[in-house]
Amino acid sequence: MKIKGAVHVEEARIDLTPMIDTVMFLLIFFMVTTTLGQKETDLGITLPGSLASNVATVMHAGELVRTLIRYRKASEATKSPYMITIQAEDAAIYERVVEVMNACAGAGIKDVTFGNG
Repeated sequence: MKIKGAVHVEEARIDLTPMIDTVMFLLIFFMVTTTLGQKETDLGITLPGSLASNVATVMHAGELVRTLIRYRKASEATKSPYMITIQAEDAAIYERVVEVMNACAGAGIKDVTFGNG
């Protein structure tokens, strides 16, 4: 029998469907994105510090190119890597550095780095 004026209160329920859908979506998302990443590998790069250092004195541009060509050919003959490191002093004229870079290009040397002067 129903009592007049009595309020019937339903029990509160939490719907878990949207939360389960969201968790499944995140799970699938992280599974897919972690398999797409590449693993880091060793690049096998030798740093310039491990090479023998040669110091070139200031000379005429033509003589510098001939010296650099001899250096490149000697390095190729011994199958050792060749690299030129330009160490300009603070008071050096910029055009002289460009001339050295042009001489390296004329000698066919592509590995040119800059060091602290």
